[in-house]
Amino acid sequence: MSVQASDIEACLREALAPSALEVQDDSHLHAGHAGAREGRHFTVRITSARFAGSSRVARHRLVYHALQTLIPQGIHALAIEARAPEEAG
Repeated sequence: MSVQASDIEACLREALAPSALEVQDDSHLHAGHAGAREGRHFTVRITSARFAGSSRVARHRLVYHALQTLIPQGIHALAIEARAPEEAG
């Protein structure tokens, strides 16, 4: 199964109740890259109250935990921009 941006979005909405969420498929930018055969590349921009008071590493862990069932299904790379609501601009 090939993971789609909509799959990632659904998991993150359920797990983190974001006030803002954008999932972008960047796979086309990595055509020819060895990892492109292993899965797709995505950028996630997410704002959630769950991130308030958390470090960058803790926020990334929350995102990876939410996506743990999708990662082995075809996510090769994930760029994450995670903010608490008070940090959103």
